[in-house]
Amino acid sequence: MSKYRLWMTIALVLTLLTACTGNESGGAAQGSSVTSPSGESGEQTGNFKKLGDEPITLSFYSTSGTFPDVEFNTLIADPIKEKYPNVTIERITPAATTTPEEVLSTHVPDIIYSSSSSHQRIIRTGAYEDLRQLIERHQFDDSRIKPILYDYIKEMSKGEEIYAIPFNANQHVLYYNKDIFDKFGVEYPSNEQMTWDEVLEIAEKLTRTENGVNYIGLSVDNLTGLAKGLGLPYVDKETGNAALDTPEWHRIFELNKRIFDIQGYVTPDGTWNWGRDQFMKDQVIAMRVTWLANMVGPLEELRQQGVEFNWDIAPAPNFEDQLGKTREAQIHSLSVNSQSEYKDEAFQVISEILSDEGQRILARNGRVPAIINEELESEYGLDIPVLQGKTVENVFIGEPLQEHYIHPYELEITQRLTEAAEDMAVKGLDVNSAIRKATDAINKDVETLRTTLGDL
Repeated sequence: MSKYRLWMTIALVLTLLTACTGNESGGAAQGSSVTSPSGESGEQTGNFKKLGDEPITLSFYSTSGTFPDVEFNTLIADPIKEKYPNVTIERITPAATTTPEEVLSTHVPDIIYSSSSSHQRIIRTGAYEDLRQLIERHQFDDSRIKPILYDYIKEMSKGEEIYAIPFNANQHVLYYNKDIFDKFGVEYPSNEQMTWDEVLEIAEKLTRTENGVNYIGLSVDNLTGLAKGLGLPYVDKETGNAALDTPEWHRIFELNKRIFDIQGYVTPDGTWNWGRDQFMKDQVIAMRVTWLANMVGPLEELRQQGVEFNWDIAPAPNFEDQLGKTREAQIHSLSVNSQSEYKDEAFQVISEILSDEGQRILARNGRVPAIINEELESEYGLDIPVLQGKTVENVFIGEPLQEHYIHPYELEITQRLTEAAEDMAVKGLDVNSAIRKATDAINKDVETLRTTLGDL
């Protein structure tokens, strides 16, 4: 029996049952319908309408992570409009200084896009719907989701709640500017995963001043970026106190100090924190190790504005005893707002985005899918112009780590790691002193957070 006939048979039985029991309080309105997991529509009990009926607008809000409009349209709005012409996904775009808490107190976005840098904040607002009933009602097969992503989601809540569905795995790579390598006659990074020692040797050759321009050999997102190579938490999961005084964290601080100590890395005017704009727009960084999503979408936007340069991708490096592994895979996720009037419709949109075809669109446009489907790796980047000719297979070299547990206090104390990096880079603080100072500052922050947020 085909899926369609099976679905129609089930729908008929349910319709007959509804007719026998009547339309009691809390039951479905007569004639309501939904879209089946296979995409076919049929009559069924439920207090929502199938996506193929009346015009409907679902609002969408991105709480964190890099998600430019070009990606929102390509990965979500346009595919849903093509699948369901009556459905419009409308993005809420507040002012850059508006916090997620402020947005969610004045708007009710039906679909919420989040990453680990905002999950705990949104949990505190109560905006996440527990998706377990929606998963069951729509027969969503969550066994298709990669365990390293879904296990993280399951650890977010105190109980059994499922607050989000992984949208993509945001993995790390090493971006490099071929023009800078060519300018100084240095061989490109290897397509084999390199050690940090090998990468630093290259960085030293490319950190120099030429015709008044400061070229920086390597940018790594500093302590917070490097720590993801070992999957390190910032605070203890149980106590919430600083977790920096460990051999692993000492190793991270020492590596970051070595980078800062490269001659010319810190400029005479004290510039030390090198990031995306310096790589993409100023084009003075030779190598940058960072998230895929942090760069691919913005690079495509830049290309559409007529700005291109010669860059490529190498595997993210790691310590010699960690080769074969890469940094944590950050989870970008989709959630349903607990206050939405269209919870079922919003979840059906999420289900469509998590379908094989929806995830294929992600893969072909430069995002690593959240579902288990090796076939999609071979299609990675095929539809996004900025990745044409790039060595995209290097994205999949190295096994990504599961993202460490993000304690509810962690987001509030991250600035202390930035301060510690600056202390080493600009003030010349040694590793042990930097760790002690950061530990003391974090523990004081935790005392304050326990007062304001409670013992989470």
